[in-house]
Amino acid sequence: MQSLTKRRLSAAGLDALLREATGTGCRLESELTDGWFNAAYLVRLDDGRAAVVKLAPPAEAPVLRYERGIMGTEAMVYRRLAGLADGAVPAPELLHRGTGFLAVSVLEGTPWDKAAERLPAATEAALRRELGAVTARLHTLTSEDGRFGYPAPEAELSAADWRTAFTAMVDAVLEDAVRWGSDLGVPAAGIRDLVAEGGQALDEVTEPRLVHFDLWPGNIFVDDRADAPRITGLIDHERAFWGDPAAELVSLEFGGDIGPDSDLMAGYRAAGGRLDHSPAVRRRLALYGLYLGLILVVECGPRGYQGDHADWTRRHLTERVAALRASG
Repeated sequence: MQSLTKRRLSAAGLDALLREATGTGCRLESELTDGWFNAAYLVRLDDGRAAVVKLAPPAEAPVLRYERGIMGTEAMVYRRLAGLADGAVPAPELLHRGTGFLAVSVLEGTPWDKAAERLPAATEAALRRELGAVTARLHTLTSEDGRFGYPAPEAELSAADWRTAFTAMVDAVLEDAVRWGSDLGVPAAGIRDLVAEGGQALDEVTEPRLVHFDLWPGNIFVDDRADAPRITGLIDHERAFWGDPAAELVSLEFGGDIGPDSDLMAGYRAAGGRLDHSPAVRRRLALYGLYLGLILVVECGPRGYQGDHADWTRRHLTERVAALRASG
């Protein structure tokens, strides 16, 4: 999908950008068009390595408040993942980070959404179990300053406790909705009331863990060979925040079952992850579904999304509001 936030450069422009910032130029091989926010290019660096260069939106491009500074968040996550035991959470290697861009290594395998139709049931189950284990290891990372919310200081969306941080995150999207005239289908005051009613459940979260929050199949690379299927890497960590690991299930649900008896949860528990499905967790999960639903609707404004996708986002938000009301 072609977003208005994408910053495009010519082959010469990309080469000049990298050469000035890193001393290493590149040859453009192709534009990667699957991303919905940043522009991304497959390049060959002067030293022969293949790389993906991601460009942040132009400085003047309007973005949602939580999106301010998120390329720095992605670079931070890659550095933190590199500090884990070898291969604990497979991801691209951060090769270069400069103003408004980063370059990462190219992963083996295929995005899961493109491989899904050819995956036998047994392979799908094995990959979901491994994904659960990878996610549990991701959730071992904790905030270095003990704060919850978005890491980028530009967003100004962090706090010392999860209820305060999450409430601010929701408020920021609601303010963006006013800015863009987004049709939420429910008054903002009603949404704020639903979040406030879930405050006690939010207070149960006392340690800020890393949450990717965008683990839909397109951001998960897999090697689907029948003899040894495996996860080869997680990408697009820029939307990560410090918060409740249960929030991860919101995007993981786009790829399959997230219930207590699912392959995903079996892998999560086997790797040491601790995540129950208590009433309080289900309540929080409904809150996080609402939050993602709000983002999906409101981001249509600055990105210029219309038509079927915009219609789907509004239906999805309506379903998330209904689910949250039912969870209470």
